[in-house]
Amino acid sequence: MPDAKLDQLCIDTIRMLSLDQVQTANAGHPGMPLGASPALYTIFDRFLKFNPRNPAWFDRDRFVLSAGHACAMLYAILHLAGYDLSMEELKRFRQLGSRTPGHPEAHLTPGVEATSGPLGQGISNAVGMAIAEAHLAEMFNRPGHEIVNHHTFVICSDGDLMEGVSSEACSLAGFLGLGKLIVVYDDNDISIEGETRRLHYDEDTQARFESYGWQVIQVSDGNDVRQLENAIRAGMQEVRKPTLIRMRTIIGYGSPEAGKAKCHGEPFKPEAAIETKKAYNWPLDKPFYVPDEVRAYFRRFVEDGARREAEWNKKFAAYRKAFPELASKFEMMLERRLPEGWESAVPTFEPGKEVATRNASGEVMNAIAKHFDGYLIGGSADLAPSTKTIMTALEHIGPGRFRGSNMHFGVREHAMAAILNGMAYHGGLIPFGATFLVFSDYCRPSIRIAALSRLPVIYVFTHDSIGVGEDGPTHQPVEHFAALRAIPNLRLIRPADANETAAAWKLALKRTDGPTVLALTRQNVPVLDPRKYPVHDGVQKGAYTLSEAEGGRPQILLLASGSEVSLALQAQAKLAGENIRARVVSMPSWELFEAQESAYIRSVIPPDVTARLAIEAGVRLGWDRYVGPKGDVICMQTFGASGKYREVMQHFGFTVENVVAKAKRLLSPA
Repeated sequence: MPDAKLDQLCIDTIRMLSLDQVQTANAGHPGMPLGASPALYTIFDRFLKFNPRNPAWFDRDRFVLSAGHACAMLYAILHLAGYDLSMEELKRFRQLGSRTPGHPEAHLTPGVEATSGPLGQGISNAVGMAIAEAHLAEMFNRPGHEIVNHHTFVICSDGDLMEGVSSEACSLAGFLGLGKLIVVYDDNDISIEGETRRLHYDEDTQARFESYGWQVIQVSDGNDVRQLENAIRAGMQEVRKPTLIRMRTIIGYGSPEAGKAKCHGEPFKPEAAIETKKAYNWPLDKPFYVPDEVRAYFRRFVEDGARREAEWNKKFAAYRKAFPELASKFEMMLERRLPEGWESAVPTFEPGKEVATRNASGEVMNAIAKHFDGYLIGGSADLAPSTKTIMTALEHIGPGRFRGSNMHFGVREHAMAAILNGMAYHGGLIPFGATFLVFSDYCRPSIRIAALSRLPVIYVFTHDSIGVGEDGPTHQPVEHFAALRAIPNLRLIRPADANETAAAWKLALKRTDGPTVLALTRQNVPVLDPRKYPVHDGVQKGAYTLSEAEGGRPQILLLASGSEVSLALQAQAKLAGENIRARVVSMPSWELFEAQESAYIRSVIPPDVTARLAIEAGVRLGWDRYVGPKGDVICMQTFGASGKYREVMQHFGFTVENVVAKAKRLLSPA
């Protein structure tokens, strides 16, 4: 352990490397690194368990910089600690193609655990990480064989705590009693606009978090390493409550701009940067300078990390010998492999009846539940009876009880989605969350981050159209398909029936490079006969010819998704009675369809069949790419309405008669 003088030199090195990154890029946030580097150093030096040469080692502690704008200090310590992050990358801070982007990205920079861009995300992700650790520990640890035992550390800012998502997440963390979650709050009283207590934020943080069920510890001087160390140690000793350490700091500490909002979000003027280095007695002619004794001291992190991982490997070898079946399952989950035999458990639904796709989804989940016990984990935002997302044979997670697979997020959609991301970042679990599709708006920031970070999260969004009925337009999604389809790397699947739903679940569980949305109906829809229609193969390709025109090449294409596919089939039969040949194309996933080879796409939507009619109970946006200049769309052009769902659908034109009339109009000479 270093003496106070070496501590200070290490801290100041992190500060000056951060300053040099910001000044070289002429962009970034110098203030928080100057103020909060002592806390970052104390966590890494005194407490954090990690192996910089293997950032993915499972039993490492997780560190999340929720205040992602301060990432320069994180990059600095990752470089010093021996991660594969060179000095050249620090010099390329915020430059195109670098591994040091303007906010941390988990899939890009070794040692970054969460893509903490929007404030509030990181601390909420950390709640998910802590839940994952507690769940896996309870699931796999045995007396004398503790293979899951790590903490989740966070540094957050005023902005993180102002964002509503953190309130939701921290409330749930306190309720559950996540004792291995330790958050250091950089309380510097400054946001971009100025002094928080004067402008917009003067709450009693201690009372707030104590009301959530947290332990709160005050640190009066964020430069006092001993005080920080004692506070963190006290947090680690409290096993029944998460801990918030409220640390008072001065933003821009040591600079001419100290305590001012100006240093929050913009680099210093050259003269201010020089004055700052002078204040720290730092060489002015050596940018990105690391003293030899600091370099030597940080070198031990590589050796310590290798030793810790080797010790854990020995521990796991003993565990494997004592509990071979548990060890095999543990390895399967960490490697994101799927259990044997699960696909054969997925039910096939018989035609001749009507089933809401939300109900079919629930049947699929329960049919495969025993195969995914403790692996598929999640729940809903207080809507499980409606979203059909309870796995009835499996246990429930609650305060101090983490072994279950069913979670209860409460009415906290924001937090639910961010917590799911944290579980996915942590690894070892397949997380899912459920709510009504219209409330995906509350989840959207986290969905976007999941797509950006390539997290395999599953969203079960039910009540997917104006077919919701009596709840009215506040609960009837209209623009949501288009909004979700606009997110890169998000896969939205809107199945037409129960068997398409089963196929959609298979795809969602197999996906490892991004999130999937299952958009499901509240109302019953006819079950398609998988012996007659190529349902399972078709869903994998995103769109397919569900029902071919009889008697020759189609004159018109009827394109539809979800519940409107059955409407297209009925219209096809009606048109056939009038000697009009229509092909019905089911389009559950645009993203999958557009990933197919062009020859397949042309085979489903032939370029020479220009009469095309799309049918979807959502806005038109996006459909024109499929219907072309000579096609049309039966869609929503306003919000919905309250009423019996069949009457609402009829009111907005989702009827066989309207589909037939529109189709005939497209085929009529101009």
